Amino acid sequence: MISDVRVTSIIFDQYFKTLRSCLKVDVAVVGAGPAGLTAAYYLAKGGYRVAVFEKKMSIGGGMWGGGIMFNVLVFQEQSREILDEIGIAYSDQGEGYYSADAVLAAATLAAKTAGAGAKIFNLLAAEDVLVEGGNRITGLVLNWSAVQLSNLHVDPVAMEASYVIDATGHDCQIAAFVQNKNTGKLNTPTGKIMGEKSMWAEEGEKFVVDYTGEVFPGLYIAGMAVSAVHGGYRMGPIFGGMLLSGRKAAVEIMDKLRGSD
Repeated sequence: MISDVRVTSIIFDQYFKTLRSCLKVDVAVVGAGPAGLTAAYYLAKGGYRVAVFEKKMSIGGGMWGGGIMFNVLVFQEQSREILDEIGIAYSDQGEGYYSADAVLAAATLAAKTAGAGAKIFNLLAAEDVLVEGGNRITGLVLNWSAVQLSNLHVDPVAMEASYVIDATGHDCQIAAFVQNKNTGKLNTPTGKIMGEKSMWAEEGEKFVVDYTGEVFPGLYIAGMAVSAVHGGYRMGPIFGGMLLSGRKAAVEIMDKLRGSD
């Protein structure tokens, strides 16, 4: 016999147990695309407490669509070791190009990230940041995505993190909070979001990895948010830079967390 109320109670109990355990973590990742998930994978694998918040119902970001909704992903040679570690199946296309089934790649990355211990929350959106003394990000302000979509005036809740990663893609939402709410200047030549340039895949892929890093005390950027914040070129439907950027952000944060232990 199935009890409807028992089913409901299991959902409530398990969800809020998990959410409550993530009100204070080592790293909060905003955006569950390839860069955010990769960063969360390496951080969780390193033994750190990680929570990922995704405003959409599905996770994986642009991975599912490949290029123009042809669900094939392309990666370059530099990212192959990450594909091998995570276990994403791929085909060698020659000349340093590798292709992967987009659905299988996204599902594998999500499963490995969750399996490593990262807690992933979909349909939860960051609508602001917590600041310490006005000069360091110390956490996130969260609300249900449905509240935002419905334009309801419902107060949010807060969670704490030693570091936050903005992996929200072209929108660079968390960096935008810092800029637009006068929290402080970003670590860019202008002190502000510089805006993404047109497509140049070769330069864009290099740029997004080179400029992954701390853009404000306590706030890292990874993936397409890097191009948007620092004024880099977009790279179109090649995904290796996203994985490499996520890993770089994780490694740098782990170094800092180890230094503070």
